[in-house]
Amino acid sequence: MSVEPAATRLRHQGPLIVWLVLVWMLLWGTWSWANLLSGLLVALVVLTLLPLPHVVGGTRVRPLPVLTFLGHFVVDLSVSGAQVAWEALRPGGLRSTAIVRVQLRADSDLLLTMVAEATSLVPGSLVLDLDREQRVMTLHLLPVRDLEDVERKRAHVLVVERRLVQAFGSAADVAALDGQQRDEVATP
Repeated sequence: MSVEPAATRLRHQGPLIVWLVLVWMLLWGTWSWANLLSGLLVALVVLTLLPLPHVVGGTRVRPLPVLTFLGHFVVDLSVSGAQVAWEALRPGGLRSTAIVRVQLRADSDLLLTMVAEATSLVPGSLVLDLDREQRVMTLHLLPVRDLEDVERKRAHVLVVERRLVQAFGSAADVAALDGQQRDEVATP
């Protein structure tokens, strides 16, 4: 196990320290120098005793694709929420559900996690399993009308993946996704 220099570790964990201090201040409910300094001390102790691994792959944040993703995500939440509510309230109850597997294309742990979280947050879809090595996500979907609806929802997961890669992926992630999509289109 290699020991990294303190300056490098602090640079990588700086945003986390700020976040922990902010949470500490919010928990106390008042701003004071004592709360700020004690929050900083607690954050440093926590990160020293419980160090987190670095996220590999360097994430980029692209503002326009982030806004695009968020806009579509809010629409997905609204539409899916209404569909699930209707299924729960309508006479006759829930008609059909499906469990499907989706072959993801992103190879970053962070991006795979983001796709799984964004998918699970939308009502009517729940991630049951995410196989990291094979990049296969297993989902429970409701409601589904027919096989075409299942395929539409499976394809929508790939659209969400694309939006997240464009918003947060590295240049290599975006290029790899574009290359894979060209290969899928070229292969009948």
